[in-house]
Amino acid sequence: MTSQVYRLLEDYMLSCMGDSAHDKEHIYRVLYSALEIAGEEEQEVDFDVLICACLLHDVGRREQFEDPSLCHARVGAEKAYRFLVEQGFEEEFAARVRHCIQTHRYRSNNEPETLEARILFDADKLDVTGTIGIARTLFYKGRVSEPLYTVDEQGRVQDGTGDTEPSFLKEYKYKLENIYSHFYTKKGAEMARARRQAAESYYRSLLEEVRPLYEKGRQALAGRVTDSAE
Repeated sequence: MTSQVYRLLEDYMLSCMGDSAHDKEHIYRVLYSALEIAGEEEQEVDFDVLICACLLHDVGRREQFEDPSLCHARVGAEKAYRFLVEQGFEEEFAARVRHCIQTHRYRSNNEPETLEARILFDADKLDVTGTIGIARTLFYKGRVSEPLYTVDEQGRVQDGTGDTEPSFLKEYKYKLENIYSHFYTKKGAEMARARRQAAESYYRSLLEEVRPLYEKGRQALAGRVTDSAE
């Protein structure tokens, strides 16, 4: 890939970014992780397809944020395909990039079928692991005004398991905790395992800080608030 082509793709990517959790630095982290994973693959990797797919994999995020019924992977895949064809790329190349983007989403039954698609999937999921995954999730939850945790009718802090209301802890139990078994490449899984302990430690620490606070606080408050004046 020439530097001119790279800048063309990068400029288009930058024009589509607007989400702090899925900003340009997320794109670069995914790209750099993908290159590290690809560097240890025994099969031949088409780096032009991979780089292009990494740069453009989240160009549909704005549409999904504005309309949550949309899937950013599907929207972004079609946007990327149209852009590439309009810029003179061969349709076969554009179609391969489209497949990578269509199948990179965790919440999807659309399996990545090519090596480049599997590498993109793993590189994108790596950015949900470890402390960076925690930070990005907190960014996103704050943007959509969702809480850190939920509290039941008895005033007990819930750990996210089986929660019906959205929260950071629910997202952790649903996705962040389970992401480590969803990698296609050996290198991707290895990189994820190295980050796992940090994420688990954050989750435990958060619960260990807020749960006792609520329990002791409710008891203390009950001793200070009475039903009638004395």
